[in-house]
Amino acid sequence: MRIDVFTIFPDMVTEFADRSLLGRAGRNGLLDVQVHDLRSATADPHRSVDDTPFGGGAGMVLMPEPIFATVEAVDPPRPLLLLGPGGRTLDQAYARELAGLDGFSLLCGRYEGVDERVRAHLADGEISIGDYVLAGGEVAAMVVLEAVGRLVPGVMGNDTSADDESFGDGLLEYPHFTKPAEFRGWAVPEILRSGDHGRIARWRRAQALRRTMAQRPDLIAARGGLSDEEQRLVAECDDSLPS
Repeated sequence: MRIDVFTIFPDMVTEFADRSLLGRAGRNGLLDVQVHDLRSATADPHRSVDDTPFGGGAGMVLMPEPIFATVEAVDPPRPLLLLGPGGRTLDQAYARELAGLDGFSLLCGRYEGVDERVRAHLADGEISIGDYVLAGGEVAAMVVLEAVGRLVPGVMGNDTSADDESFGDGLLEYPHFTKPAEFRGWAVPEILRSGDHGRIARWRRAQALRRTMAQRPDLIAARGGLSDEEQRLVAECDDSLPS
């Protein structure tokens, strides 16, 4: 998969994409993250990419010329998504959709945003990571890269790794434990040490349901509540978490 990112801070995104899981995926030929500097299309000595808004007001706005010129020179994979508050909010389902594409591109805004002609005539859509304000789109682009890149087949090594994660089935993930079997008097639930994989799977499912009911009831509501089978599972399985 190829993902292009357009930004005035290319080093910030490149450094992130070269690390950890994404960096390894790039070196293994599974993920191609290409970062483009919007200042590369400027001609003035100051490499200006922004100017004051027509009509007055605080802040600066990214100009259309360098953005159009940089994107057109690259001819990046589409869709080209502007990172901004008006777009579809990134969630696990949307990340999976993007991971199923051959590629896409991200445009990072800065300051007060981008000239509206960029949004109307260059971008194919808009994507948001939540209802809050950031100084620019670079951190948001990193979130999208991480959320989507790890779902590209082969990136995590075991393609089933994402199946039981939070939000994979509209639920939070079940609790995890590792060694030692007892720590400060808190013991790992016996069922996880039993070797009975059928019982373990049912226990984990019940714990995922319980945790989601307690911490994110909105997710349960979005699923239409618990099925009869899920209600029986929650009632049957022992709630044996350390207290």
